[in-house]
Amino acid sequence: MATNKNALIRYLTIDKCLQNTNRKWTLNDLIDACSNALYEYEGKDAYVSKRTVQLDIQNMRSNKLGYNAPIIVYDRRYYKYESPNFSITDIPINEIDLDILSESMEMLRQFKNFSLFSELNGVIQKLEDKVYRETKDQTPIIHLDNNEHLQGIDHIDTIYQAILKKMVMRITYQSFKARKPSTIIFTAYILKEFNNRWFVVGVSQDSSVIKTFALDRIQSIAYDLDTPYQKSNFNPETYYDNTFGVTVLTDKDILNIELKVDHKNAPYVMTKPFHSSQEMVGEYSDGSILISLRVHHNYEIERLILGFGPSITVMKPRRLKQRIKKLTKQLYLNYFDE
Repeated sequence: MATNKNALIRYLTIDKCLQNTNRKWTLNDLIDACSNALYEYEGKDAYVSKRTVQLDIQNMRSNKLGYNAPIIVYDRRYYKYESPNFSITDIPINEIDLDILSESMEMLRQFKNFSLFSELNGVIQKLEDKVYRETKDQTPIIHLDNNEHLQGIDHIDTIYQAILKKMVMRITYQSFKARKPSTIIFTAYILKEFNNRWFVVGVSQDSSVIKTFALDRIQSIAYDLDTPYQKSNFNPETYYDNTFGVTVLTDKDILNIELKVDHKNAPYVMTKPFHSSQEMVGEYSDGSILISLRVHHNYEIERLILGFGPSITVMKPRRLKQRIKKLTKQLYLNYFDE
């Protein structure tokens, strides 16, 4: 169990003890209560030292955790709250805390079924209730893209556990081009999100070539405990160094691209670069700019350029310019070939 969670259990236990004014609490009593509470959660002996409980009381008294608990010692050996009705669970939440909690809930809610947050079971619901009671009709300040109907999202936790515990998976997968699904013995290295779509990256049993599979095309996943895990020095930062998106190609597919961006979109492109390799290499009298990129010529970079319509013009290389020209011609015919 995480150390910070142990500490929280001790704080809550001490708080519960001191709320019980029908009993006198010595330091040893508090130590025993904390040890018993941890035993209940962990199922094994977890004796808490005298020094630990003394530091817990000191932390609860201070503003370090925002408790400012009025814990006093009387008769030189007993502990109690100076204010009998005090509890660390009833501390008012200030406006800044509410803002932070409210937006945190929005983010955590997207991963409500992700076991990475399994230790928060119940905590999120309690926080949501607290925030609701304090804020009443306060609407979120931060709005995040969240598609509840996004396919494949339910596979995230299974894949995450496989990567974490180094287990091989048996994946039933059907790409958009395939007529029927196929079974792949797969060792996953990372989960990757791009454009609100999730992917798993790794190697199949019969190859050392890195492959990427979209989670929304996975039909089922099972752990394959008989197949050995394929160790790798895979480094995602290096792997995606020359890629916009998720489709990584060979070195011969890396292009030195130059794009002309009109004056209206120039500020946007400069403040939000398309890729880490982006540089501004020229300016035009009308306010347009010329930028350069060094990336793989993949589907994603084509879609990015086409998404800007007439606002971006491919200047170099000729290979990419001709490809965009062909696609825009087809686009034109879709609307004007009547």
